Amino acid sequence: MASLDLTLAWSSEQEVQEITPAFIEKVEELLRLAGESEGIAAGEVALTFVDDETIQELNKQYRDLDKPTDVLSFAMSEFGEDELQINYEDDGADTEGLDDEELVSEAFIEPLGDIIISVPRAIAQAEEYGHSVERELGFLFVHGFLHLIGYDHQSEEEEKVMFAKQEDILLKAGLTR
Repeated sequence: MASLDLTLAWSSEQEVQEITPAFIEKVEELLRLAGESEGIAAGEVALTFVDDETIQELNKQYRDLDKPTDVLSFAMSEFGEDELQINYEDDGADTEGLDDEELVSEAFIEPLGDIIISVPRAIAQAEEYGHSVERELGFLFVHGFLHLIGYDHQSEEEEKVMFAKQEDILLKAGLTR
């Protein structure tokens, strides 16, 4: 199975916590484990670490909630009526004998979406829950990833399913409470 490609960027406004190469490796492991768990063979996730002010602005702009939150996810596969769907032209590659799905994967790594995490909020929650900041950031990343691929927690049943998946992935990565 092909692994997901992870694109990581962090806001210059986020100066609260150093994002170390070791932590990035852990996030890449979480992405691989989550992808394997959900049968996602390829795709790209953009992850951005921000401060509370930035995430509050985004939360207000996109969710009409004027307060900071811990994580926001923006799935690329959700097309609203005002959004354009991207069509990919043939780039001249040898695609003879490939089906539609293979053609897309040959020409383009599909963006699954963006995950934005508030580092100050993650630090506060880690303290509140009595576990490491790394564990909380990992939890928020997996939570955001599951939202990108269609999971939600609007009902008690949905929440049980989503949170069980999160805990399983975090356990496999060694990020326990």
